[in-house]
Amino acid sequence: MMKIKLFVSFLFCLPWFMSPHPTLADIGPKPTMEFEFDLPNGVTIASGIQYECDQADCSDAAPLEELGPQRLFCDAERCSAIAYGFAPYHRLEIQFSDGKTLQSNVFETIDFNSNYFVTVNADGLLVEEVSGSPAPPEEPMPDAPDTRLPIYFGIGILVLLGIGALLVLGLVVFFIRRSRTN
Repeated sequence: MMKIKLFVSFLFCLPWFMSPHPTLADIGPKPTMEFEFDLPNGVTIASGIQYECDQADCSDAAPLEELGPQRLFCDAERCSAIAYGFAPYHRLEIQFSDGKTLQSNVFETIDFNSNYFVTVNADGLLVEEVSGSPAPPEEPMPDAPDTRLPIYFGIGILVLLGIGALLVLGLVVFFIRRSRTN
């Protein structure tokens, strides 16, 4: 009897789990930064950290958090960053294949998509602005579809499931009473 109750409960709740509308979860484009390096011969990038700062002197520097797609990616010759949003000021710290770790000057965000050129010196990194492009225009949300038909369809399914559940329950009660009388 317990199994039948669970099955009937499942059938009754099923329409609520079958949404006729697709779910839109994309939050849109994210700002990026591209760093092109002028590396000495034989030296490659081993790893990097991008510090985000609200103060112009970067006294409040904090590493760019790795959240979902947000992070600084580095390969042997270049780095790129993607974020949900950048702070106004930044500083790079790059470790190279020869074991040296160098810090950059403080630099500003150019635009939504920013390109920088990084010169490697003996005492540090010099980050220079190259170009930037603004954020793409926001696309309007698509018009909401007419939801009357799916609502009526869902109500119809619920009514049919309720009738079916009552019929099944009636048959179960009928057969239980019949088996007790025999």
